[in-house]
Amino acid sequence: MQPAVEFRNVSKAFGPVQANADVSFSIAKGSIHGVIGENGAGKSTLMSILYGYYHADSGQLVINGKEQQIRSSQEAIGLGIGMVHQHFMLVENMTVLDNVMLGAEGAFKLSKKRRETEVKLREICARYHLDVDPLAVISDLSVGAQQRVEILKQIYRSAEILILDEPTAVLTTQEIASLFDILRLFKEQGKTIILITHKLGEIMDITDQVTVMRAGRLAGAVATAGTSKEQLANMMVGRPIEGNLPRKPYAPGAPVLQVENLQLKDANGVQLLGDIALSVRAGEIVAIAGVSGNGQSELMHILSGMRLPTSGAVSLEGKPLPFAGRSNADGLPAELRDMGIGHVPEDRLRDGVIKDFSVMQNTVFGYQERVTKGLGLFDFDAIAKRCAHLLEAFDVRPKDPNVRIGLLSGGNQQKVVIAREVSAAPKLLLVGQPTRGVDIGTIESIHTQLLRLRDEGVAILLVSTELEEVRALADRIIVMSGGRITGELPIDEFDTTRIGLLMGGMHKS
Repeated sequence: MQPAVEFRNVSKAFGPVQANADVSFSIAKGSIHGVIGENGAGKSTLMSILYGYYHADSGQLVINGKEQQIRSSQEAIGLGIGMVHQHFMLVENMTVLDNVMLGAEGAFKLSKKRRETEVKLREICARYHLDVDPLAVISDLSVGAQQRVEILKQIYRSAEILILDEPTAVLTTQEIASLFDILRLFKEQGKTIILITHKLGEIMDITDQVTVMRAGRLAGAVATAGTSKEQLANMMVGRPIEGNLPRKPYAPGAPVLQVENLQLKDANGVQLLGDIALSVRAGEIVAIAGVSGNGQSELMHILSGMRLPTSGAVSLEGKPLPFAGRSNADGLPAELRDMGIGHVPEDRLRDGVIKDFSVMQNTVFGYQERVTKGLGLFDFDAIAKRCAHLLEAFDVRPKDPNVRIGLLSGGNQQKVVIAREVSAAPKLLLVGQPTRGVDIGTIESIHTQLLRLRDEGVAILLVSTELEEVRALADRIIVMSGGRITGELPIDEFDTTRIGLLMGGMHKS
């Protein structure tokens, strides 16, 4: 059978960064094809070429046996190609319906067309259990719901070739199962699915073939049934991956963070956080587990100074955080950084980096007063040396400090953010979704850094929707549901079923 997609000797560079180098492979029609590799291996770039966002410097792209010059995403859509991006492509102040219809000529002027589309979207949502209201505003939706909107767009457009870039990064276990049911149905209908993911378990579960990339080149191509997670991991990074990372025995010190009776209401008086009480001691990792959208983000925003609580007390080493007497949070994050609170935000593109600035500039943002040499002047030599050290220590690729950070892969952007916060020597490190959209080698690197900090006596509060990550890192687990703490347990009592029930709102007795 003629392949649905063929890449023939495709190469693409961004200035000094060679994203793809002479890549050739084919994707069978009516199959689910996995594309894996470390962050920066060139997977997303290659798929962006297929979707018309980028143009290859050389090579050919063949769709259903015919060479194509895809110059835009509209041309790709016209060829039956759809793409669900790792970072959402949604207009936040518009409805789901408007986002789906966006780009349709004259659509917003035709009430009949809007009504027909709404009916169709509701039918799709019911059929595939997507649980999305077409009339909901995007900014009011949880991260998981926004992801489902992206999937809904492609289902609506009836794509024959569907590219999914880390589609499960923000989905629950149940939502992932539902998505995979959809993908299997697509396959039965003869559609072609290209799945980019760092989760090797998903690759083994749902794909037919796997293409492995490393440093922009093809590292291997295998039938899924004839390989294993361990073999794929080795092909990705060129070495075995350590499953159980070393850590010192659990011996926490004095309390660093104390939270008592924390409350948060929105402008309409809706309770977002209720009666939050927790502590984090020196030399321990406390993980907050829960389905995305249950108050974890709001809690981290308060603790990092991005938002004021409605009431309650928060202290760092016995000193109250300076919430009192404020009408807004302007300047508060800087004050908390000075007190010794580091923050790795869950949304690195929105809150962690400025993507149009260089890697070197992003390594000092928030801590720029620490790299001056008097009279407020920057010590550029010191900044450059510091940056070079961080890029090497945290294995950021490429190691060019002058590259615009927006050109780095998501995983390498995350390494820069973590390197910046760790280098500030915090007393308390707040870490939100540290490995979302990150490859297996980078996960190992990030986990190693967090465990090292823990062993050095830093207090770490971790928010993660990945239970395996919680199991790998936490000393204690706090579970949240509906803006409240529903349970707490030590890591040696880790139980997936129990945690799942607590995540579903079964409150502690």
